[in-house]
Amino acid sequence: MLGLFLFLLSLCMEKKKVLIITYYWYPSGGIGVLRCLKIAKYLRQFGWEPVIYTAENPHYPSIDESNAKDIPPNITVIKQPIFEPYHLYKKFTGKHPDTNVNHALVASEKKESWQHKLSVWIRSNFFIPDARAFWIKPSVRFLVNYLKNNPVDAIFSDGPPHSNTRIACLVKQKTGIPWLCDFQDPWTQMDLYERLNVSSWAWQKHKKMEKEAFHTADAITIVSQTWKKDLESIGAKNVSVLPWGYDQDDFKHANFAPDWKLTLTHTGLLGEDRNPENLFIAIKELSEEIEDFKQLFKLQLVGEVDISIKQSVEKHKITSLVTYIPQVPRREALQYIINTQVLLLLLNDAGNIMGRIPGKFFEYLAAKRPIICLGIEGSDVDKIIRQTKSGISIHYTDKQEIKRQLLMFYQKYKETGVIESQTENTEEFTNKNLTKKVAMLLDKITQKM
Repeated sequence: MLGLFLFLLSLCMEKKKVLIITYYWYPSGGIGVLRCLKIAKYLRQFGWEPVIYTAENPHYPSIDESNAKDIPPNITVIKQPIFEPYHLYKKFTGKHPDTNVNHALVASEKKESWQHKLSVWIRSNFFIPDARAFWIKPSVRFLVNYLKNNPVDAIFSDGPPHSNTRIACLVKQKTGIPWLCDFQDPWTQMDLYERLNVSSWAWQKHKKMEKEAFHTADAITIVSQTWKKDLESIGAKNVSVLPWGYDQDDFKHANFAPDWKLTLTHTGLLGEDRNPENLFIAIKELSEEIEDFKQLFKLQLVGEVDISIKQSVEKHKITSLVTYIPQVPRREALQYIINTQVLLLLLNDAGNIMGRIPGKFFEYLAAKRPIICLGIEGSDVDKIIRQTKSGISIHYTDKQEIKRQLLMFYQKYKETGVIESQTENTEEFTNKNLTKKVAMLLDKITQKM
């Protein structure tokens, strides 16, 4: 009876409202949508009512209708039109209208055309902070007027795209509403810029917008401890770590039906900066040294894969051991994660690798399958793997250790048919617990008023 009374009492209490500014929302697929979607799902349990502001006609890289199950009932979702350059880019480069071009640095062609290179240069230097830049001014104008008659207690923005960040920054300046600025990835410290031809004047504009966001936000969150320190080193204040997480509901009814082969599975986008050459060499050597390795082993790459990685597979003559599975709905991707013998996590070979924690990593933890991570010792991923006993982290240049670990997996598989997992201590990474942290930060910045 007491539980029922408390539940009814919570319904009667008026919740604070938070405006969540996000480009990615249902029916978007992919990992990017999950940050705000899962926060919105659980916020009501911690005294906050989410109000979503998103694009009316976005260019999403994929669609996933299954995400509808996470949308809270009767939630307010405000949408405004957006102009994006992607349809112009497709016409200019002669691509099919349905081609996914959001991942400009994941090539599916052997040679990039001059049209593509010119388009990337234009995007890098004239669409600042990103391709959604034309959404900023109309969004600010709309939201300032909307909030006059529909007040909220706080603003939460999620970037990238950092057009979200810019919108929130300008709305905060015009209204004074407390703002929690969230970074899935850094802005000017993002490794993406290392591979874009950004002019000095465009770079200065990025940095100016970023500093303005730092000075305007009441609090900032970012996904890893290393990236927190990196942000603070360029002037960010009141920074907290809010990692990606996993939703227990997504795994509640999952049944582990292990693959009969020794499967090593990677899910998600696989760009050229995560080309695991030494893994391919190790696989080739084992297939030559062990009689039945070729029959028992399979590398599964689920999602979009850069042409350079496919070329490496061909170069090392292991094509028969690699299966490419095109991008699938998230529910199906999770089933691949749950049923595989071993999970493969690849970190970007880039300057900010120490703080790079792919969102998929936490779903790997939830699946409780052994993880082999190719990255760098002492990274934030390496520390969490040790903390949770979820697998092993190996330097991506250490071919001998990669080979040794694959051989150990092979031997265990031959003995029992299943590679056992020792994963533990993952509860702090549930979306529910992370949303509680968001609510606490929102409470803190609104108490100042």
